[in-house]
Amino acid sequence: MRDDDRLLNLPDTQFGSGIVGVCDICGARQAVVVLTKERFKLCVLDFLNKTWLKTDKKPGVPAPLYRSERVVFETGTNRSGKAQGIVLSPTKRVKHPIVLLTPDTYGITTTLLDAAIRFARQGFEVMVPDVIKSDSAGPSLHVALRSSAQLRGGVDVHSAKVVQLLRLYSDALDYLRSREMVDPTKAAVFGTSYGASLALALAAEKTRLAAVALAYPMPVRPPDLANLITVPLLYVRGSEDHATAKAWKQLVAAQSATRAKFEFVEIPGVRHHFLARDLPAYEVGAAEAAWSRVIGFLSKNLVPPPPKPPTMPPKPVASAAPPPAAAPKPPATSPAPAAAPTAPPTPSG
Repeated sequence: MRDDDRLLNLPDTQFGSGIVGVCDICGARQAVVVLTKERFKLCVLDFLNKTWLKTDKKPGVPAPLYRSERVVFETGTNRSGKAQGIVLSPTKRVKHPIVLLTPDTYGITTTLLDAAIRFARQGFEVMVPDVIKSDSAGPSLHVALRSSAQLRGGVDVHSAKVVQLLRLYSDALDYLRSREMVDPTKAAVFGTSYGASLALALAAEKTRLAAVALAYPMPVRPPDLANLITVPLLYVRGSEDHATAKAWKQLVAAQSATRAKFEFVEIPGVRHHFLARDLPAYEVGAAEAAWSRVIGFLSKNLVPPPPKPPTMPPKPVASAAPPPAAAPKPPATSPAPAAAPTAPPTPSG
């Protein structure tokens, strides 16, 4: 009998019992934990992710990439002191970088939902404040944003209504940073159209951001607001989008006045709102290309690169043994000097 077959013959196995078997999620044969009496088995890693599992799920159902929930956070912009939002949180049990989406007066649109889902699937913890259900949005804000952009040269970031909305987004960013499974040092903001102008204004105030991504923003007032950006910035627009031409010029001028790195992407042949699935300007090919650039930009600036594998130290090269020392030669002896010839004795007389 195999170890993992024992579980089939033990109907009274209790929750939390350990056994060697095949994990119903990852499919690897290893130490697994009995999650329910219905014989659902999980390895230790997937057991930590058990919050998304229910007893009515069949073995082998893969984990969803993210969960969504409606949250309430504290803010000083409402009479109640509370505001609502939607958070999409990846299920992978690691610290997630965070992205705050900044709606305009239309609230949570299909474009922002599309962005939130795409970002969450890539491992980002995403929050979209529900401005429609707060005191920060309304007809007066709608008029303030559009009239200042169309009649006064740009969205006035110092107007009372815009300041109130920026404060709401600042409180939402603080809440997002306080969540358990996030990395508060890796934060970015993203917006489209008027929401992108608000994202730019928020990034000009916040110095703890790591990146800011903008899709076809409207121009802002003061025009040199982007000079305050100190983090990498991505600007995406369509070549046929005449409403954002002035905003493009503002950011190009700011690039030379700041040390931050700005990236400009112009998608040919598309107009304003080409990311919005429910509007006539939507272009699926152009939208997918733009989303790829946005996600790549956020990943590059928020997701740390994987650690490099350790390199083995080079093996020491065995040096050639020195040749044996030659035996010392005996000292050379000089020959004895030859004796001087002696004269024969003289005979005596």
